[in-house]
Amino acid sequence: MNLPNKLTLARMILVFVFAVFAFPLNLFPGCGWIALGIYIIASLTDALDGHLARKNGQVTDFGKFLDPLADKLLVNTALISLIPFMFVYYGELAQIVLWGTLINLAREFAVSGIRMLAAGSGKVIAAGKLGKIKMVVQTVALVVLLTGRASHACLFSQICVIAGLVLLGIATVLAVWSGIEYIAGNKHLIKNMK
Repeated sequence: MNLPNKLTLARMILVFVFAVFAFPLNLFPGCGWIALGIYIIASLTDALDGHLARKNGQVTDFGKFLDPLADKLLVNTALISLIPFMFVYYGELAQIVLWGTLINLAREFAVSGIRMLAAGSGKVIAAGKLGKIKMVVQTVALVVLLTGRASHACLFSQICVIAGLVLLGIATVLAVWSGIEYIAGNKHLIKNMK
């Protein structure tokens, strides 16, 4: 197994470490900052594994398949972990995170379904350009929201939460747009289903 694929696997493991610190609202003082640090490290492995794979000619079908799965696991775990925090501290604004999560999950299931259809015919579909842009905006939104969570109950936290929600809204629009583009670009796979 090459280094980029090892980094992708490491990101998947980091998701579970992130969850240990991110899901309890107040496990201990500072757990929000630890969760944020783990999320940032995991996100950096996403940029690094793709860069190394392209630079060293180590792009593999396994990597094309595993990388988007690791991304989905990381992003959706972070989104779900924010829902209790938002409901406790921001009431109705939590609906934005909840709906963003549901829309993102629906998009990811649709895209994964198309990827499975393609795999059944021996093809591996890599992430598209718009999907990658969506991932970057989602990552920035989540870093800002997780920062707001870690520094809760102050003006800085409120600014982070509002900015993060705006970015999450943009990411959700991009998720829908890229999902539609993905389905339209691969509709032949759906038509050829038996």
